[in-house]
Amino acid sequence: MISIASQLLSCFVFFFVPYLSSGADTLFANQSLSGDETLVSLAGNFELGFFRPGESPNYYIGIWYKKVTSNPPTVVWVANRETPISDIFKSQLKILDGNLMLFNESNAQIWSTGMMSTSSSSALVVLYDDGNLVLRYGSNSSPPIWQSFDHPTHTFLPGSKIGYDKRTNAKQVLTSWRSSEDPALGLFSLEIDQIKIQYVLKWNKSVEYWSSGSWNGQIFSSIPEMRLNYIYNFSYINNENESYFTYSLYDPSIISRFILDVSGQLMQLSWLEREEQWNLFWARPITQCDIYAVCGAFGTCNQNTLPFCKCLAAFEPRSPRDWNMSDSSGGCVRKTKLNCTVKEENPGFITNYVPFKTVSSFPENGTSFLDESACISSCLDDCSCDAYSFTFKTCWLWNSENLNNISLVFVSDDANSVPLNIKVSSSDLPTNPAKLNTKVLVAGIVSGFFGLVFLCSIGLIFYKKVKGRGSRDENRGNLELQFDDSATNVRYLVDPGILLSAEDRKGIVVPFFEFKTILSATQNFSLANKLGQGGFGPVYKGMLPGGTEIAVKRLSSQSGQGLKEFKNEVVLIAKLQHRNLVRLVGYSMKDHEMMLLYEYMPNKSLDRFIFDRTLCMCLDWAIRFDIIMGIARGLLYLHQDSRLRIIHRDLKTSNVLLDKEMNPKISDFGLAKIVKGRETEASTGRVIGTYGYMSPEYALDGLFSVKSDVFSFGVVVLEIISGKRNTGYYHNQQAFSLISYAWGLWKDKTPLDLLDPALAESCNSIEVLRCMIIGLLCIQEDPRDRPTMMDVVLMLGMDIESLPDPKEPAFISKTHLHSLPSSSSKSEINQLTITDLEGR
Repeated sequence: MISIASQLLSCFVFFFVPYLSSGADTLFANQSLSGDETLVSLAGNFELGFFRPGESPNYYIGIWYKKVTSNPPTVVWVANRETPISDIFKSQLKILDGNLMLFNESNAQIWSTGMMSTSSSSALVVLYDDGNLVLRYGSNSSPPIWQSFDHPTHTFLPGSKIGYDKRTNAKQVLTSWRSSEDPALGLFSLEIDQIKIQYVLKWNKSVEYWSSGSWNGQIFSSIPEMRLNYIYNFSYINNENESYFTYSLYDPSIISRFILDVSGQLMQLSWLEREEQWNLFWARPITQCDIYAVCGAFGTCNQNTLPFCKCLAAFEPRSPRDWNMSDSSGGCVRKTKLNCTVKEENPGFITNYVPFKTVSSFPENGTSFLDESACISSCLDDCSCDAYSFTFKTCWLWNSENLNNISLVFVSDDANSVPLNIKVSSSDLPTNPAKLNTKVLVAGIVSGFFGLVFLCSIGLIFYKKVKGRGSRDENRGNLELQFDDSATNVRYLVDPGILLSAEDRKGIVVPFFEFKTILSATQNFSLANKLGQGGFGPVYKGMLPGGTEIAVKRLSSQSGQGLKEFKNEVVLIAKLQHRNLVRLVGYSMKDHEMMLLYEYMPNKSLDRFIFDRTLCMCLDWAIRFDIIMGIARGLLYLHQDSRLRIIHRDLKTSNVLLDKEMNPKISDFGLAKIVKGRETEASTGRVIGTYGYMSPEYALDGLFSVKSDVFSFGVVVLEIISGKRNTGYYHNQQAFSLISYAWGLWKDKTPLDLLDPALAESCNSIEVLRCMIIGLLCIQEDPRDRPTMMDVVLMLGMDIESLPDPKEPAFISKTHLHSLPSSSSKSEINQLTITDLEGR
């Protein structure tokens, strides 16, 4: 009877379900999918079908977001990664022998679920709303026989897992695409490390270049963003059968995914429906230049330029098409191939630099020579020699095998690097190839007259001693320094005198400028060049030789800030590199006068615009929202992503500068504090800051943390929305501050009354309300209730319904203000320093 019933069911399926229904989520046995036919999950979240990545001529079977309007579609899973097809109308995806199989235009099987073959006619495949494709035998309630979540490609979706099956020794591994138009297995993979209970990124499945840090029961130690547990629910499961990492979303309406990008970075992105784009929240490694072999052989990486990867001089990308799609892993090749059989070619050398620490991995059997000319001759005479190094009077000859070592990293010339001279064709030399022979000749002359040169050197040193410091000053004053966004690694530093000790100067990586250079650049600090006056002192516009514009901040003798703050800013800000942080160009000291040189911001400070009833018209809501986002990202970098965990302690609108495109840049790090390791808070007996922006725990008890900066950020957000200062007095509203006023509007359910009238025509009311809620969340009285800056960046892209309700802010009544003396000791109050509100 069972056999007869099974046969009847088979006949029913064959006669009554022969074709795939449009928009169906299930593929039955004896059905097939081809051409433009697709499966669509029940709620329309995901779609499965044939797709073509970018301009590629190849087609693949994949799953993509149905509700995401990206073009091309955002693919989350690919079946036939290594075996594309060319004709989707002659290809078929169907169930055969109990397996889901893909046949190409020649009817050859190119992909299968790979389960044990069975003649079961009850097999079916269902695409679920979580993006999981499941093969079952029987009804939808039967256990899965195979599922795509067990075989991820480059995307880690909520509900899926990355782990290790202890029974079969199989791993779920994320593997990057080969390029943005080729989903084949790329060079980068993410997998679990069973011993250390962590995840690792590997290059070519062999070289580990990043790890997540061990699981501590809540997060992986190197991914603090996982603390956003009101959005994500992260879990690490470890039992006798398997161990794996998975996550879910508290709000299923949020579209979020983790991907292993073609760049080798692990990224977490969320879809912003209004902007119709994916928003990147974090990436690991943080910078692309930290990725192993990201630029390939003969490529260099500079995080401060776009594109990051460039070929060495006389080299060009191996695959220009791949480089144009941001895949530089193929590296570079010589523009002109060397030809040893042509004697008159007369090749030359181009000098590059590699880290000093790589000397131990230089080719074996280095040869000792007295001078470099012999080493050059040895390489020129050896047809297999592609480069040479001459270090410690030892000559190393490099051939193509060891020179093409992809782990060979090229760096800038500094004290921690050694030269590597690469042989290139004479046609690719930047100068006249005849200079090569001159170089050999000069090297011989230097060797022959070494004694004479030595004596001349002694004489020169003696002459400099006699001439003294004045001569050195003149030479340095004539030095022409130029810089741009691609040349931030200036290392010229001259002894600035007794104000900074030798120990202090060790951490300074920006140039020292002579006072006469500053005088010339600012036209003797003329009033015409004065940009403003702040708590630190006056700020002047300057012009360096070569036409580079700078802003010179001159320490006033009446300033409450002194040498300690000056040194703090010189040493600290020079180590920070972010598009939303102002860049320090250099510094200068003469006698007891101190100056800081910054990149020039033509639009000056944010407060100049939002508090001026004329200039505020230049800032529509779209610009203001971008400014809020930029400040948030700058603070996130300081708190979490920079090499040092930094608390700014003086964030305010006058310390946010605007470049010519109105991009915000946080400035003034004189009061900033570095906290060690994973610490996020500290205390001080000397409270310094600006009234109206200081958090209550800092103003009253000297306690500061990253949440102190969050409080200041919340005040700045409310000021940007309203166009009003926090310290204003709102007589009609019976509020003594903007915080109190905004909270009253929130309680009265009239939050949009906070809006600056200048924004009436340009505002997006949903975004304004979202930013106001975030601002109120940031100024809550208890620091534990305030979000982190990672939370803030995430919330700026969320729906309002997903945001928590703010609690009562600090400083909403006058009693809070009057309680200041009673909450602090007399000594603490005496050390309270308040700076003014003018632009710096």
